[in-house]
Amino acid sequence: MIGTGYVGLTTGACLAALGHQVTCVDVDDVKVARLAAGRVDILEPGLEELVTRGLAARRLRFVVGSRAAVAGAEAVYLCVPTPMGAGGAADLRAVEAVIAEIADVLPAGCAVVTKSTVPVGTAQRIRALLGRDDIPVVANPEFLREGTAVGDFMHPDRIVVGSDDEAAARRIAGLYRDLSAPNVITDAASAELVKYAANCFLAMKLSYVNAIAELCERLGADIVSVTEGMGYDRRIGRSFLKPGPGWGGSCLPKDTHALVQVAESVGFDFSLLTAAIVENIAQRDRIVAKIAGAVGGSLAAARIGVLGLAFKAGTNDLRDSPALSVTSMLAAHGAEVTAYDPAVREALPGMTVVDDPYQVAKDADAIVVLTEWAEFTKLDWGYMADLMQGDGVVDTRNLLEPRTILDAGLSYVGLGRRRPARVALPG
Repeated sequence: MIGTGYVGLTTGACLAALGHQVTCVDVDDVKVARLAAGRVDILEPGLEELVTRGLAARRLRFVVGSRAAVAGAEAVYLCVPTPMGAGGAADLRAVEAVIAEIADVLPAGCAVVTKSTVPVGTAQRIRALLGRDDIPVVANPEFLREGTAVGDFMHPDRIVVGSDDEAAARRIAGLYRDLSAPNVITDAASAELVKYAANCFLAMKLSYVNAIAELCERLGADIVSVTEGMGYDRRIGRSFLKPGPGWGGSCLPKDTHALVQVAESVGFDFSLLTAAIVENIAQRDRIVAKIAGAVGGSLAAARIGVLGLAFKAGTNDLRDSPALSVTSMLAAHGAEVTAYDPAVREALPGMTVVDDPYQVAKDADAIVVLTEWAEFTKLDWGYMADLMQGDGVVDTRNLLEPRTILDAGLSYVGLGRRRPARVALPG
């Protein structure tokens, strides 16, 4: 398992839990030492326990350096970063560097498996770089959601394995034989495209529901009722039908741009996907406009308290977080931003990060919910109101109960929500 990031570490620990002998490789000797001691820095429920059990059972080990680690391997998984490169295309330099390092020491018959999200044609590219006919290349995309990755691995919706060597594909699929899930055995190009097609569909679904939420506001409809009515349709389903400040994270932004680039490379104008990307950018502008409205129109010198920085609840991942995009825009407009996130303690530019959610309310002109942490629903909003100097609450996740906010004497702005009227208090 080359690479011990979110995908590599989860995959390695879970394969060890299935009874396989797994060696996880990284270039960072400090990180390897921490993992070898059972210390996991990734916030992922159940992962540290799996690593600890794998180490105790001697089915999991961590080493520095790939060449010695692959010498006796039956399969080598590539789990290195494939970030967005120039023009939006996936940057495969890490993949290519690993292949250059290990090509001559791979044992005959060892399968090279791409677990990282890679563009269509990468398996063919790896075969060319290997320059060996005795090494099959297999695409085995991951479908792990941050915050539920261990559960997603152990209870998958499907297992996709693709190779132009069908025997190799079936051999890799056999590693997951103890998991109850449909197997999709296909060619390498199709397997590579499955991951992009799935992620980009989800991105378009999120952009669509954000646009519908905006339409609800203009038409006087309520997005909660609209999505409830949509979700009962089994062809649509309930997942990914919640509006928010835009989609982000480690996958959707880079995968949407990468698929647009792949489409352009073969002369196809993927205007539908491009529109979803444009809509996602526009959503963040709308959020900032809502916040400005909550403080009287101007953000200059406004004190904004932010609840949530991670791109979604259940993780400490800040990569392409819409919350960071919004806070950056607020700071650019002259706002003073104080932020709290239960999983983020590091200092961040353009804001003050605090370790108590009530601190964001002190002298705030408005409070903004940007990540859907459940603990925000349990705050004492009456106390929050006492600490604030303004009364605006902008809930970009529709997480809070509007009546709770109004009863605290605050104003409530959600996404696509009909604004409930204030109730006059007796006396």
